Amino acid sequence: MDIAFKNLETLVIHGGIPEDKTTGSVNVPIYQTSTFHQLELGKTRGYEYARTGNPTREALERLIADLERGTDGFAFASGMAALTAVFDLFKSGDEVLISENVYGGTFRVLDKVFKNFGITYRLADTANADAFESAISLKTKAVLIESPANPLLTVTDIARISEISKAHGITVIVDNTFLTPYLQRPLELGADIVVHSATKYLGGHSDVVSGLAVVKDSGLAERLAFLQNATGGVLGPFDSFLLIRGIKTLAVRMDRHGENALAVAEFLERHPAVEHVYYPGLRNSTGYEIQKKQARSSGGMLSFTLSPKYDLKTFFKSLRLIALAESLGGVESLVCHPATMTHASIPEDIRKKVGITDNLIRLSIGIEHKDEIINDLAQAFAQAKK
Repeated sequence: MDIAFKNLETLVIHGGIPEDKTTGSVNVPIYQTSTFHQLELGKTRGYEYARTGNPTREALERLIADLERGTDGFAFASGMAALTAVFDLFKSGDEVLISENVYGGTFRVLDKVFKNFGITYRLADTANADAFESAISLKTKAVLIESPANPLLTVTDIARISEISKAHGITVIVDNTFLTPYLQRPLELGADIVVHSATKYLGGHSDVVSGLAVVKDSGLAERLAFLQNATGGVLGPFDSFLLIRGIKTLAVRMDRHGENALAVAEFLERHPAVEHVYYPGLRNSTGYEIQKKQARSSGGMLSFTLSPKYDLKTFFKSLRLIALAESLGGVESLVCHPATMTHASIPEDIRKKVGITDNLIRLSIGIEHKDEIINDLAQAFAQAKK
C-alpha cells in the first residue's frame, strides 16, 4: 500500500480516494444506484451490483484501510453487522475468547446467535497476559479485545496478547471503537482484524449508523469480502458519504475529546460523590503505562461509581447539558447507566463479577467547553445528595 501522507491529521482528509476520478470533485459523490450499466457481456467498468461494490462505499473502505495501516477495509450497515461478518469467519466447534468487559451487544450476539451454530465463547482477562494464556484451549481460534474496554476502560497490552495468540495460531480481533485509528492502530501492534462501530467517533455527529472492519492479510481479505457480499449487510452510499465527511474532522475532534475527558476525570477524582474513576489517562490508573505505550491518548470515554450517599436517579434527572442516551462518540456529551442500558443483555451475575455494578455510570465526553461539562456534573451531584 502506497500512502503519500504519513501523518494521520492529513490522512483523514486526503486518504483513500480523495476525489472523484470523473469530475475532479474534492468530495466523492453519492453514487445512489443499485446497479451499473455493463459495457458488454462479461465486461464492466469495475462495478456491477451495489451490494458487491459501490464507488462511494469503496472510497470509505479505502480510507479506513489507509488510516488503520491495513490492506483492505469493509463497510457494513452497523458495528454489529461488521462483527457478525467477522464471527462468520469461524465454524462450529470453534471458540472465541472475549475481554471480560465488552459491549453488551457483542456478548449478546455470541451468546444468543453464534452459540446456536456451535461457535462458543468464554470470558478471559486479556489485561493479564498469563491469565489469558492459561485460558486458551485447543478449541480457541480467536480472541476479541476491546482496549480500553467498555465500560470499565480496562487496558489490554495488544502487542503482548497478539504475540501469545500468534504462538497458538489464534486470530486477534480488536474493537477499536473507543480510540479510532487516530489514537491507536492495533494492526501495527500485531492484531489481525480491527472492527469499529463507526457510528461513534468516526462518524462523530450521531447521525449515521455504520460499521467497519480492516485486515492486513490477503487471505482474510478475500474471505471477508466474500462474506460481506454473500450476507449483504453493506453500508449504503449516502451513509458512506456521511462517514467520509465525519472522518475528515476526526483528528481535531479526538484531540478535544481527550483534553475534555482528562479534565472531567480529574474533577471526578476529587469529588466526594465519586467512589472510583475508570479512565486510563489518570496516572494512578492500572493501565496507564500500557495505554501510554500503545496509544496517542486515552480518548473521550470514562466511567465512575457513584457514592451511596447520592441518589442515582436524581443525578441522571438533574443533568442539563449532558444527555441521558445510548451510544457514544458524538460531539455532544452523553451519559448512560451500563447495567440497564448498554450492558443489560449481560446476565446480572456476570456483570457483577466483572465490575459492572448498579452504581456505575459511563460518560461519553463531547467537545463542548470542558468547564460547562464539569459544571453540569457538579450541579447534578449537588441535587442528588441525600
